[in-house]
Parts: sequence; C-alpha cells; structure tokens
Amino acid sequence: MRAMTPAPASESHRDSSSSPFTKRWHIAVLWAGVPLCIFGLLRYRLWEQWPSGRFGELLLLSLLAWGAAWGLRRFAGWSWASAQALVWCAALLVFAGVVPMLATALLGMASIALGRWMARNEHPALQAACGLVMLGATLGWLLPLPVHTRWLYLAMCVVVVVLRREALAASFKQARDGWRTAVASAPRPAALAVLAMGLASTGAWLPTLQVDDLGYHLRLPWTLLQEARYVPDPETHVWALAPWLGDVLQAVPLLMGGAEARGPLNALWMLLTACGVWELASALGGGARARWSSVALYASIPLTAALAGSMQTEAPTTALLAWLAVLIARNPAAGTRGLYCGTILVGGLLALKLAAAVAALLLLPWAAWRHWPLPRVRQLFGATMIALALGGSSYLYAALISGNPFLPLFNGWFQSPYFQSSNFDDTRWHAGFNPWLPWNLTFDTGRYLEAFAGGGGFVLVALLGAWLLAFTRRQTILAALVITMSIAIPLIPMQYLRYVFPACVLLLPLLAVTAFHFDPRRAAWLILGVCVLNFAFQANGHWMLRTGALKQTILALGDDQPLFAKYAPERILLSELRAAGGPSGNVLALDPGIAFSAEMGARSRMTSQYDPSIAQAASAANADASGAAWETLLRSEGISDVLLRQETTSPAQRSGLVRAGAQLRASAGVAQWWQLPAEGEAQ
Repeated sequence: MRAMTPAPASESHRDSSSSPFTKRWHIAVLWAGVPLCIFGLLRYRLWEQWPSGRFGELLLLSLLAWGAAWGLRRFAGWSWASAQALVWCAALLVFAGVVPMLATALLGMASIALGRWMARNEHPALQAACGLVMLGATLGWLLPLPVHTRWLYLAMCVVVVVLRREALAASFKQARDGWRTAVASAPRPAALAVLAMGLASTGAWLPTLQVDDLGYHLRLPWTLLQEARYVPDPETHVWALAPWLGDVLQAVPLLMGGAEARGPLNALWMLLTACGVWELASALGGGARARWSSVALYASIPLTAALAGSMQTEAPTTALLAWLAVLIARNPAAGTRGLYCGTILVGGLLALKLAAAVAALLLLPWAAWRHWPLPRVRQLFGATMIALALGGSSYLYAALISGNPFLPLFNGWFQSPYFQSSNFDDTRWHAGFNPWLPWNLTFDTGRYLEAFAGGGGFVLVALLGAWLLAFTRRQTILAALVITMSIAIPLIPMQYLRYVFPACVLLLPLLAVTAFHFDPRRAAWLILGVCVLNFAFQANGHWMLRTGALKQTILALGDDQPLFAKYAPERILLSELRAAGGPSGNVLALDPGIAFSAEMGARSRMTSQYDPSIAQAASAANADASGAAWETLLRSEGISDVLLRQETTSPAQRSGLVRAGAQLRASAGVAQWWQLPAEGEAQ
C-alpha cells in the first residue's frame, strides 16, 4: 500500500536547503492570485454589487458572539473556540426552534450509535455519516409501506440510543477529547474557524423558502407526515422517483417533532463536513493551522450558507464526499473496515444524487493508487453489492414504475411515458466550458448559478497559486490531479456551480496545506484575507441572503410568519387550509412560477415544470377564454383548493374558477386561497 508518510529526512533537508531564488519563486507563485483577484474586483466593478448592509450584519453578529463567548471564557475558563461553539449552538436553538433541534439531536445520536457498529475506531463524525446513510437507506426501501409514523420513528431512535448507550458514550468521550486536543494545538485559528462556522450557520436559521424546496423537496417528508407512506407517482410530479436519501432524512426529525427541521439537520451536515475537511487536511500532511484554515475556508464560501438554507442535496453530498476523501488520503487501516466505511459513503452518495455518485467514482483512481494492492475480487464485489443496496431504492422503484431508473434523466434513451422523449437538460447553464472557468465562476457568477457576482467565493482565483504549487509536490500531486478532474469533468456538459461545490470543498484542504508548506509565516494572512472577502460577498450566494431574510428572522426571534408573508405567503394559506380540516381533494398551485404546494404531499398539484402533464393541459386551457376548459381540468384533476396570485392569473383561469363555483377563502399578501365546492354541491 502507498501510505501517506512524512517526507524522508533527505527530502526535508532538500526542501529546507532550497536556494533563496527557488523559495522566492514559490512564494511569488503562492501570492500571485492576490493581484489577480484585485484586478478582477476592479475589472468587474464588484464594489457596485457589494452587499455592504449584509456584511455589516455579519460583523455585528461576530461582535455579539465574541462578547457572549468572553463571559464563558472569563468566568468559566473555557477556550475561545469552545465558548463560541456554545454561543452559536444556542443561537441555532433560538432561531431554528427547540423541538426541531431536539429531534435532530436524537437522530444524530442514533446515527452515531449505528455508525459505530461499522466504524468502531473511527472519528465520531464518520460514524454519524455512516449511520445517517444506513438509517436513511433502510427507510428508503420501506417508503411505500404505511409504517412511517411519529411514534415508530421515535421508538426506533430511542431504542437504538438505549441499546448502544455505552458505545455512544465512548464516541462522545472520543469527540470531547479530540476537540480539546485540536483546539489546544492552535487556539487562535480554532477560534476564528469556529466564528466562521457560526456565521455560515446563520443560513440554517431561516425557514424553508427556496423554490425547489417548496415545489419539490418538501413533498416526500410531508407525504410521510400526512399519509405514513410515500407512493411515488411520476404522473403528478416529474421528480417523484428521483434519488431521495436527502428528503428521507429530512422527514425523520419532521415526523418525530411535528415541525420542519431543515435548519438543524443542515447544521449537522455542516459540522460533519467541517470535521471531514479538518481530517482531510491532516491526511494531506497539514499542521494544526492548515487544518483550522481549511475549516474557515469552507465556512466562508457563500454557497455554504446558501445551502444551509436549502434542502438541496449538495450539503449532505459534501459531507459524505469529504469523508470518502479522508478514507482515501490517510494511511490505510488494517483489515476491511475502511473499505466498508467507504462503501457505505458511496452508497449514500448514490442515494443522494446520480451526480454525487459520479463524484465518488472520479475519486477511484486516487483510491486505487493509495491502497494498492486492491482488495480481493470477492471483497470488491461484496462492497459493490452493499453500495447498490444502500443507494439503489429509488432507482429500482423508478425502473419498475416508470421504465426509466433515472427518471426524468436520460429519457431520450429509456423512453418512459412519464416524460418527454428527450434527455433532461437545463439550458440556462450552458455558458461554455473553457480554461477560464475559475475566473468566470468567481467574477461572473450569475452565468453559472442563481446568484450574484462574487457569490461563488474567491478561492479559485485568490488561491490559484497554491493550486498550481500543489502539482509540484510529490505528497500532493495525485490528490491535486484527481480533485481538479473532479471539478472540471462535471462542468463539461453543464456549467453549473452548485453541482461542483462538493468537489470544490475537497480542494480547500489541499490549498491550505500547500500554502502553509511554502510560506508558513504568512499563509495565515493570505487565507484570512480570502475568508474576509468571501464573507463580504456571502449575501451574493443566494437571493434570500441578499434581500435581508436573516435580519428579519433575527428581529422576529425565529418566528417564520413574517418571512412567509414576504417571500412565500402561500405557506401561510396552506397552514390555514390544514387547520380548517382540509383539503378534501387536491391543491393546485396555479402560477407555474410559484409552485409552492409541495407541503401538501400527495395532494399537491402544479402547473409548473414539476408536473409536465398538468402544465401542458393548463397551456391548452388558457386558449379557451370562456373558462370551460379550465373548469374541466379542475374537475378532472380532483382539485378542491387553488393557490393563486391575482396579478399572474389569466382571464381564462379566472373564468374557469367562476364556472367551477370557486370561493375566496383567505388572502395573505398577494396570495389567495380559493376553494371549489365538491361535485354535486350547490354552487
């Protein structure tokens, strides 16, 4: 096996005795990204798009966090890092809610207890990641069965925690001791890294408001809450059979607590990622400062905070991929436990998203080189079967129900009747693949993400020198090559930044380790500057961050209603609909651009791209000004309630609602809830 061992004495001597010219050249390359970054800021006039108000909020939060931590340090003798960690956890408790936090904590403990069975001697974060995958994968196979109830989920988690309490206590002790050692090794970098993680976690304070979440991701968790089972129906939602591990895990604390727990669960994924990034820097030969710098870089990237406010799969994908990279990069452990831990992570990535599985496959050359000779064929076959068993539920159900295991992807090949006979492609993200992508992703971010300039962070340019220098060291050249390919290859068919975010996170420890290797005295200042610049443009990572949602949730002390009223008033109306005892039939989101009805679960209908059949029928019905076609459509789809906005409602739609006898039940801002009488009732 090719173990990652410290450099031989002769090599260390050669490094230390390099000529002054060579050292100066290395340092010049390392810092070359700084003037490039400054040029880009000036060239694109990014100061005009700088969200100064949001940056001011982050500065104020930093001061408040430091002030609260000072009390713990002064009177309880805590380290700055530990004190801040407690402060930020308390803030998450306030703004995300006590019940969601407790439900997520129970899920986390059950996951560690399960994961320790497979990863007994591993880091508790890796145990948690493996446990989450095993739990979510098992529930994925059981989705069609009517067993998904609050009490069963609670009993399942409590029983696991009780039966494995000694193992769980050992993991907690290991985590505590590891934390103390890590903080003591570099107190100030640790404190700054925790501050960065706290600022990034503010995205988890926000309620669920993003478009894909309200139109897609909430559907499965709320269906389980309402129906105790999930029967995927591709006829009513194009993504009904898409890989579902992320949404299944979102459902667990939702069912146990009776309230959405997206924020706390995403905070857990952030923590697991930070631990993975720290360990990856260690495996690549980095010291304590490089490890904590890696964590700070991860936290500072605007997409980290944006994903904390989302149900998109990239947050869990990043965590699992980071730990997979750790297993590959470190010294191979004896036996096969490392192989099977990696297998669980690969299975989890497959269960999250096909693109996540591809990201795992791109790391295989690195794994083969580091762990040569490979395990026996029988072991590899067994590992493959385990990965498929963990990750295959959605694909098998999709194949059986629709004829396309990847529906709606690749339907030009599989020809499923539930989607058009063409391969799914989002034409918005075809800006072109070229060598200048790192530059364009940094300064022209809006062409590659639903974001604003600088919303992807500045790492790819500001630390370009460290990226290049990583190819000059024997210890890091293979990792640099594989990680670079993992970023580049997915960008060839589609230039969409969010899809390569997990691979970009793998790059961060490599950059930090390289920077500290070539300029150990000043690398910290370089990385600190990049982190500050990233935070200055954090709000540009997503419209929610840019439009003041964080300020509003702070002023409301975590009350979601003011944010719902501003950004998604349909959520207020749906809550009123449920409180009124409904719906009796299906709920239609009439505006194709505002498909905010996914929380109605199996009763949700939309005229958007999420439901191509209704979207096509709605387009045809709009051609009938009398409204008769719309009346027929509403009746044929069993619609009992309609969500709409007057300014986007067509004359044909209004006529159809009148013909159907619809009555206005409630309004919330610009949104309205109309109810249709049941067939046969007086109109």
